Amino acid sequence: MTLSGTNSAAEKAETPGWTAAWELLLPAAAAPARRRGQTLQAALRDAVRSGRLAAGTRLPASRELAADLGVSRGLVTDAYEQLTAEGYLRAGRGSGTWVSEIAGAAPAPAAPAPGPAPALSFKPGTPDLSLFPRATWGAAQRRVLSELPHGGLGYPDPRGLPRLRTALAALLARRRGVVADPERVLVCSGVSQALTLTGMVMRARGHRTMALEDPGSPPHGLQFEATGIAATSVAIDAEGIDLRALRRSGARIAVLTPSHQFPSGIAYSPERRAGLLQWLREGEHLVVEDDYDGEFRYDREPVGALQGLDPERVLYTGSVSKSLAPGLRLGWMVAPSWLAAELAERKFRLDLGNSVLDQAAFADLVERGEYDRHLRRTRREYKTRRDTLVAALAEHFPGAEVSGIAAGLHVIAALPEGYGPEREFTARALRAGVEVLGLSSYGSASADDPRVRLVLGYAHLAPSDIARGVERLRTASGTRVRND
Repeated sequence: MTLSGTNSAAEKAETPGWTAAWELLLPAAAAPARRRGQTLQAALRDAVRSGRLAAGTRLPASRELAADLGVSRGLVTDAYEQLTAEGYLRAGRGSGTWVSEIAGAAPAPAAPAPGPAPALSFKPGTPDLSLFPRATWGAAQRRVLSELPHGGLGYPDPRGLPRLRTALAALLARRRGVVADPERVLVCSGVSQALTLTGMVMRARGHRTMALEDPGSPPHGLQFEATGIAATSVAIDAEGIDLRALRRSGARIAVLTPSHQFPSGIAYSPERRAGLLQWLREGEHLVVEDDYDGEFRYDREPVGALQGLDPERVLYTGSVSKSLAPGLRLGWMVAPSWLAAELAERKFRLDLGNSVLDQAAFADLVERGEYDRHLRRTRREYKTRRDTLVAALAEHFPGAEVSGIAAGLHVIAALPEGYGPEREFTARALRAGVEVLGLSSYGSASADDPRVRLVLGYAHLAPSDIARGVERLRTASGTRVRND
């Protein structure tokens, strides 16, 4: 067999770069007949990718390699042709088969191995996934699968199944005070896709900037910027977004969380809501309302959605990411009438619509009242966990202040002075096995603020883990430096 001038098995074993590759091909001969060709191709690919067969290496003639491996020549020929078509090899009339220079390039360095995961994480944004109603969801899927006609498994209405849009319109009107005509409801893959679709449509309409709350949710800006719309930060205060700063920004689109501002935890005051409505009517303005956890209020009924006050100027978004599970990738928009058709057209171009079976299963849960029952259950669970967190903070950090309304899946805790700076505190906590984020991670918190302000997610943690995590935070924080 010939390989870069070698003519025997002994010689090829001495050829740099070939020995390991040769051994890699031997299992192909022992593979079952029906898999022998695929095994040989896979082995050759791996040898080229890993660099065992270096760029510019000449491979044996198909007849010689077939004889050495004890396989048919046609099998080797097929392997050479397939890898040549894929770009791993190159061949020329009468010049043999060679490893491609492009395919043989040095592989990119491996990414560094991630460090050990923290024992406990207070990172916000995730519900308790163990509370997902598996049996109920499974039963709903079986029901809809048995009822769905064959034609129902074709490409869906890109706006969403009419059954689900009707169920959502009734649910949102009843629970969140949303003005929701099913024809203006659009089912999408979570709030993230809702923002992306909105950005695409508004960019096509000539908009170039949008306003974000500061502090706020970092993904909001990224999703709009990906569509070509620049994000500008506008500060919030104890009542909501600063309307004077909003006007100065020149933005005609604002993405807001008025029912439970993320991450500060406040609810926009009635006066600030009224001011927002006035801003909306001053020109061609649009508010995109992210009602990410509006179902979870523990001391009173949740504040209704802003959209109910001006449905033609507020685009409402929501999802099951906090109420059921983010992995379902199921959300919705309620669009102003003048935007609904354009959003539906953009959704069609983007992905042709969401999963029929998941939409039908969720509609079944809503219609049967199972979704309401699940929300009642999780609300009780999360209230208990919030109470546990507040009590643990009072025990281990006396004088700590928990701000915001009693709602949602996280709290803001301002520790007494003497535990800062914030970044050093969170770094010490991580070394102790507890992941916790400061408010500065969300674009706010003045650099000279003497207090550590933490954004503590609790919904995904058992009460015992919450208490243990806060105790570990206190141990990791070191000795408090008193300034009084």
